[in-house]
Amino acid sequence: MIPTDPEQLPDDIDALKAMILAAHAREASADQKRLALEAEIAAHEAAIAQMNAAKVADAEKIARLETIVAMLKRAQFGTRSEKLRIDPLDAEQMAFVFDELQTGLGEIRAERDKRAGTAAPRPPRPRKGFAPHLERIEQVIEPEVPADCVGLQAVRIGEDVSERLDVTPAKFRVIVTRRPKYAYRLADGEDRIVQAPAPDHLIAGGIPTEALLAQVAVSKYADGLPLYRQEEIYARDGVELDRSLMAQWMGRIGFELEPLAQYVLHTIKQGERVFADETRLPTLAPGSGKVKTAWLWAYARDDRPFGGSGPPMVAYRFEDSRSGDCVARHLDGYRGILQIDGYAAYNRLGKDRGANDAMTLAGCWSHARRKFFDLHASDGSPFAGAVVKTMAPLWAIEEEIRGHGAELRASIRAERSRPIVAELFAMLDRELPRLSGKSKLAEIIRYTLSRRAALERFLADGRIEIDSNIVERAIRPQTITRKNALFAGSDGGGRAWATIATLLTTAKMNGVDPHAWLTRTLQRIAGGWPNGQIADLMPWNFRQ
Repeated sequence: MIPTDPEQLPDDIDALKAMILAAHAREASADQKRLALEAEIAAHEAAIAQMNAAKVADAEKIARLETIVAMLKRAQFGTRSEKLRIDPLDAEQMAFVFDELQTGLGEIRAERDKRAGTAAPRPPRPRKGFAPHLERIEQVIEPEVPADCVGLQAVRIGEDVSERLDVTPAKFRVIVTRRPKYAYRLADGEDRIVQAPAPDHLIAGGIPTEALLAQVAVSKYADGLPLYRQEEIYARDGVELDRSLMAQWMGRIGFELEPLAQYVLHTIKQGERVFADETRLPTLAPGSGKVKTAWLWAYARDDRPFGGSGPPMVAYRFEDSRSGDCVARHLDGYRGILQIDGYAAYNRLGKDRGANDAMTLAGCWSHARRKFFDLHASDGSPFAGAVVKTMAPLWAIEEEIRGHGAELRASIRAERSRPIVAELFAMLDRELPRLSGKSKLAEIIRYTLSRRAALERFLADGRIEIDSNIVERAIRPQTITRKNALFAGSDGGGRAWATIATLLTTAKMNGVDPHAWLTRTLQRIAGGWPNGQIADLMPWNFRQ
C-alpha cells in the first residue's frame, strides 16, 4: 500500500516508481478476484434459476399426473358395471389426458433409443389400413447386387410392402380467367364484338374464389381457428390476407347464408322434440372497446334415437340476453317437446305454468347426475356416490333401446327404468330431512326434486331422451372456437358466427364435408339460386 503521509514516501524516484507499480499490481489482482467472484455468483444464480425452472416443470408434471390419476380413478366407474358413469365432457378430458400420456411415452422412447444408439425393436401395431380413395405413390427400392452375384440371373421370390401416411400441405393457387374478345363483320357491314360473360362470384370484384371463402369459414367456425391465426398461417405461404378483410368476407357469407339458417330453424321447429342449450359468447360492445357478455343459443333436432329417419340438425341464434324471452321468440309457434338442462329461464315456457298451448318440458338426467358426481369427486360424499351408482343402469337401458320406436322405448322404460327412478327419488326424500339446509348435498337434492316432473317425463314418452347431450355435443365446438377467438368482434360478427356455424355443424352432423358443401353452396348463391329452392341447398341434401 502506498503511504498517505508524504514524509513516508521515498525520495528515490526508482523506489517511488516501484512502489506505484506494486500498488497497481495489487489493484489488478484484486480486480481479477472480484471478476472471478462475480462470475462465480452469476454461475450460482444461473444454477438456482435452472433449479427453479426445473421445480416449476416438476410441479406442472405433478399437476398433470394428478389429473391423470383423477381421470383414471373416474375411469374405473364404468356404465355397464353399474358404477359411476363418465360424462361426455369427462370423456373429452380423458381423451386429452391419454394424448398427454402417449406424447410422454413417445418422448421417453425417443430418449431411450437415443441413449441406446439405435431404435429399440417394437412389436408391430395392428392397423386397419388406409382409406382406399387416398392416392398411392409407389416407390420400389431395388437392392444392390452383391459382387459375387454380378452377371447371374435374379429370380424374384417375393417382396415386403409397407405403407406410410404422407401429406402435401394445402397450397394456394391463382385462377387466371381470360375472356377473349372477338370482332365479327356482319353481312350488312356492321361490326359486332363477342365476349363470354364473366363468371359470377360472391365477392364481386374481389380476390377470393368461393373455395377460399369456404376455407376461411370452415377453419374458423368448424375447426376453431381464429382469423388472426389463419393470417399467420397464410403468410408462411407468402399470401397476405389481412384478418380485417377476411372478417368482411365472413360478414358477407353470414348475410348470404341467413335464409338457409332460418330454414334450418324452421325445420327444427317441425320436429316432435327439440333440444335447447346456451353458451356465453363474449362480444365487443360498440363504441366502448369493452367486452360484453352475449349468448349463443342452440336448438337441435335428431329423431334417430326413437326410430325417426329425418336428418339431424342444429341452429344457433345470437342474442345479447339469456332471458327466456329469447327462446320464446326463437321457438315461436312450436308446441312440441323441449328438452333442456336445469336452467330456470326455460320454465316459463312449459305447460306446468298453466299455458295450454305451451311446450312440454323434459329434463336432462345428465345435469342432475353431474351435480352428484362432482360432489362425490370433490369431497367423497358416500350418499352422492350411491345416487350416481343407482342412476347408472338407466344409461345402460338407453343404450339397448336407442334407435327403436317410441312405443317400444316407453314400454321398456316402464318395466325397467321406472323402478330405478322411483328408488332414486325415495332415496332423496329420505335423505333431505337429515341434512343441514345449507349443505351442498341438500342444495343438490332440492334442485333434483324440484325438477322431478320434467325428469320423469321420459319414462312415459319414448320420443324423449334421458339427457340433452345431443345439443351439448352440438354446442361444444362453439365453446372451443370461442376460447380460441376470445370474443366476437361485434353483434354483426356474432350473428354471422351463429349463421355460418348453423350450416357447417349441421353438415358435419350429416356426415357431409363442410368445405365441399359450403364451396358448392356459395357458388350456387353467386349464380342466382332461386329462393324457392332453398331446401335443395340444405346440407342433408348435398351430393358430391
